[in-house]
Amino acid sequence: MTDRVHAPAQRPQHHQRHHWRRDVVELAALFCAVAVADAIANLVVHGPRGPILLVASAIALLVTAAFHTWWARRHSHAPPPSTPPPSTPPPGDPAPSAAPDATALWRMRTTVRDQPGSLAVLCTALARHCVDILTLQTHPLPEGGTVDEFLLRAPQQLPSADLTRAVSQAGGHSTWIERADAHDLVDTPTRLLGLATRTALDAAELPLALRQLLGRCTIHSIPATTLSGRPNAGAEAPVEGVLEDTVMRLRDPAGGAITIERPYLPFTPTEFARARALVELDARLGPRVPRSQDVLTLPEGNEITVRRADGSDLAAARAMHDRCSERTLGLRYHGPVSDADRYLGHLLSPRFGRTLAATTASGKLVALGHLLWDGDETEVALLIEDDWQRRGIGTQLLGRLVAMAVEAGCESVYAVTHAANTGMVAAMRGLGLPLDYQIEEGTLVVTARLEAAPAGARRAYGVPLALPYDSRTARGRH
Repeated sequence: MTDRVHAPAQRPQHHQRHHWRRDVVELAALFCAVAVADAIANLVVHGPRGPILLVASAIALLVTAAFHTWWARRHSHAPPPSTPPPSTPPPGDPAPSAAPDATALWRMRTTVRDQPGSLAVLCTALARHCVDILTLQTHPLPEGGTVDEFLLRAPQQLPSADLTRAVSQAGGHSTWIERADAHDLVDTPTRLLGLATRTALDAAELPLALRQLLGRCTIHSIPATTLSGRPNAGAEAPVEGVLEDTVMRLRDPAGGAITIERPYLPFTPTEFARARALVELDARLGPRVPRSQDVLTLPEGNEITVRRADGSDLAAARAMHDRCSERTLGLRYHGPVSDADRYLGHLLSPRFGRTLAATTASGKLVALGHLLWDGDETEVALLIEDDWQRRGIGTQLLGRLVAMAVEAGCESVYAVTHAANTGMVAAMRGLGLPLDYQIEEGTLVVTARLEAAPAGARRAYGVPLALPYDSRTARGRH
C-alpha cells in the first residue's frame, strides 16, 4: 500500500503580492488624507478664506472617490469567469477533426566536434525549426570528431537548404541530406539483424544486403581470375579489409574481392565494421542457395521442376550446352558458340545475380534463366534446350525472374536478342508490362519498366549492383 499525502492548496504567489500592494496603497492614502484634512482644518480656522477652501476640499474628495471607484472596477481582484467547457456534439454527429500539419522525412549526416554540448547545440537548432529527431546514430572518427546520422521529421514547407544552413550555424559541417521513406523508420539493430538473416539464408543476398546497409553505392564483385583464366587486376584484398575514405575493399569469400564505392559520402569506421561483419558471416556459412522449388505441369502433361541454381549445377549446364544446337546457343550468347561454356561459371555465381533451373522428372536440366546485375540496369536471359522449346517453360522462368527483380528493387529489366527470336519477344510481351524496343549493334534490346508491377511485391533494396565487367561487352555474351 502506498501512503498518499495531499498538500494543502496554496494561493498563487502573484495574488499574494497584489493584496500586499493594495494594503500599502490604502494605508498611504489614509495618511495622506489625514495630513490633507489637518492642513485644511488649520486653513479654515486660521485663514481668511476658510469657506472657499472647505468647498474645494469637498470637490477634491468627490473626485478622489470617483477615481477610486473606477480603479477598483477595472482592477478587480475577483477570479476571472470560468470558461464554459466545450459542448459535446450530439450522438451521430461527427466530431470535428483537425488536419495534422504535413511533414517530410529526411536522412541527414553531419560532422560535429567531439566535445560536451556540441550535440545539444545542434538539437536546439533543429528544434527552432520544429524538426523532430526520430533516430540518432553516432559514428566516432579516429582523427577526432563525430559523424551524427539523423532520421528527421520536418515540416513539409521547410526546404532542405534551410535545414542544412541551421545545422551549419550550429557547428555541423560536411552535411549530407536526402529524403527518407517509411522503410527508414526501422531501428538500426532490427535492420542489421534482418540483413544478417537474409545473408545467412542465401549467398546471393550478400551484395544486396551490403547495398541496403550502405545506401546508394556501387559494388564491384571482382573474381580472382578472368573468364580466360588469367589473374584479375584488383582481385586481391587483405583479410582485414581496407578503408580509404569513399572506397572500401573486402575479401570475397567466394574468391577475389568486393569493392564498394560511395563518392558522395565517405564511409565511417562503424560502417566498415558492419560491412566486414556481413562478409565474415557469409564466409563462415559457405555456399548456400534456398532449396525451395515449384513443380509445374506443361500443357502436354509433362512435369518440370523450377528451382534456384548455383555452381553445383555447372556440369549439368555444360551437358545441356552439348545438347543445344548452334542456332540456340547463338541466339542466347550473341557470340562465338565455342566460348559459351566459359561463361557458365560466371553466370551461375550468386555474386552476379540469380539463376533458375528447370529440370525434368528424371533430374535432367533442360532450361536456365538468369537475372544479372548490370550496372544501373538488370538483364534477363533464357536458354532452353531445343527439344523443350515452345512449351511455356520460358514464360514461367521469365515471370519468376521479373518477380525477383521487383523484390530486389530494380526499376527495369532488359533482354538482348535477335528480331528472329520470336519466342523471347513473345515472352517479354506476355509480362503485361510497358516495353521499350531498341536496335543496338544489330541486336534487339527489349526493356520492361517495373514501375507498373504490383507495389506490394517491391522491397527497398536499392538499385542493382555494378559488375566488374564492361556492360557493353556483357550484352554480347550474356
